[in-house]
Amino acid sequence: MEKTPVASEVADVKPATPRKKAAPVRTAKAEKPPLAKKPATAAAAKKKPAPAAGKTKAENAPSPAKAKLAKAEKAEKAAKAKKVKLVRDSFTMPEPEYRTISLLKERCLKNGVAAKKSEILRAAVASLSALRDVDLIAAVCSLEVIKTGRPAKGQK
Repeated sequence: MEKTPVASEVADVKPATPRKKAAPVRTAKAEKPPLAKKPATAAAAKKKPAPAAGKTKAENAPSPAKAKLAKAEKAEKAAKAKKVKLVRDSFTMPEPEYRTISLLKERCLKNGVAAKKSEILRAAVASLSALRDVDLIAAVCSLEVIKTGRPAKGQK
């Protein structure tokens, strides 16, 4: 048989108290490393280090090869930084001409190039821009004039 504790026995047991944490040990201020002073202005922060003693300006100057490399890197970064703004637009065209875009896409695929509709249209614009003025006007005049805007909801 197990003996159950009596209420008087339970009252004699003290509840567990949490232990106090030891106070952090303080050290002298002299042991901390001194903080570096910040330059007062941005110009002071960008100052070049003084040239090494005993060297002339010509000896401290970068070599021409390094200068060319640095210029090339700057030009490359500038070219990457400039992104062409993309414009989204919509237009109306006759259905047979729209199907021609799909045929051109298939021709590209047969030759190993996956082209999107927008790429086909951009290539067409590039081709037209390479034409002489007379040829461009002839190509534009050969097109059927269509009504601009969206077609009526009933048509498709």
